[in-house]
Amino acid sequence: QNYNLNRDYMKADTLEMRAMIRTLALWRPDLYIDLHVTDGADYQYDVTYGWNEEAGHSPAVSSWLRTSFRPGVDGALKAMGHIPGPLIFTDDPLSGIASGQTDPRLSNGYGDARHMAAVLVENHSLKPYDQRVLGTYVFLEHALRAMARDGGALRRAEDADKRRQMKDVPLSWRVPEGQIPEQVDALGVESRKTLSPISGGVRIEWLGKPVQTKAPFAKATMVESSVARPKAYWVPAAWPEVIAKIDLHGIAYEKITEAREVDVTMSRLSDPKFATSQFEGHVRVTATETPEKRRERFPAGSIRIPTDQPLGTLAVLLLEPSSPDSLFQWGFLHSILSPTEYVEGYIMEPMAAKMLAEDPALAAEFQKKLEDDATFRGNAQARLQWFYKKTPFYDERAMLYPIAREE
Repeated sequence: QNYNLNRDYMKADTLEMRAMIRTLALWRPDLYIDLHVTDGADYQYDVTYGWNEEAGHSPAVSSWLRTSFRPGVDGALKAMGHIPGPLIFTDDPLSGIASGQTDPRLSNGYGDARHMAAVLVENHSLKPYDQRVLGTYVFLEHALRAMARDGGALRRAEDADKRRQMKDVPLSWRVPEGQIPEQVDALGVESRKTLSPISGGVRIEWLGKPVQTKAPFAKATMVESSVARPKAYWVPAAWPEVIAKIDLHGIAYEKITEAREVDVTMSRLSDPKFATSQFEGHVRVTATETPEKRRERFPAGSIRIPTDQPLGTLAVLLLEPSSPDSLFQWGFLHSILSPTEYVEGYIMEPMAAKMLAEDPALAAEFQKKLEDDATFRGNAQARLQWFYKKTPFYDERAMLYPIAREE
């Protein structure tokens, strides 16, 4: 179906990833290792690996991986003739290496959101096959040895992260402005750039000669956007697909058996921006949010998801519209972005005339809109719609995000 399984941890479209996520929810492993082979730039490292850094959702787990896990694994790999290194996603590590937080659609970002140690391993495709396989064996053996030696400390770190319950949940990070990157040893391979007669662009030719130099190591540690953690989320019974995703990820909730009225905050969405092409079978969307305090009635079968639970952060990342891996941005709630109810022109014309005659302030507002907005002035349907929105008959729930926050 042309899905990339390693992009599917949050939206869980595929049978394989739904099975994997159910397994993680059931077994609750302390350490999750995701084995890959990468390509891209050439460099000396044959086993690169990493995880979300301390600035992410699980700082205690990240600290354990950095101080207890990596030294032993790196030492074992070096002793067996391998060259371990950090995750490298760049055209050339000699020009710089970047580190930061991965979105939860990916394995190491998803583990971070679950407060589970998740390590992404990338062996390099340009290295001999037997070298890559043997490097993986060494890595896995010494991952198990690290757990045998210090697994209790990892479990305590995971428990600490689950109890942490940050007041503001980060959604994205960036490199701090003005930060002077740390200089680190980079084990690269000499290259040259030439003009390609095939593509017409600049191509990189790798020359095979090992090169060691100091390179900038930029870390995305500053929170760029975040959202306040609510006490709980309410998902109406009318959204069973959303509830099914919550079930799949193993997030705890209460299902009400009788209708209940609750004071909540809901988001009125505006200016939706759809992606210009599909990705992973979805048309992604973002929108502007305006909060509304409401007394909302939730029917029987609706669920209340408390965020004071081990997977509370994961619930925030799934349900907040501003979260890059939310169900909203993946397109599971597109239907709320267009009103279902409409009005016929032959009804709205005399109603608008009566509204103008009875409300001088409305008449002045309409006249100003005509004078200031040429597009509006020339669009008969938009003018009637403008009046319709000011009647009590307009679809009040259009553009209202249905998942509510209990503050």
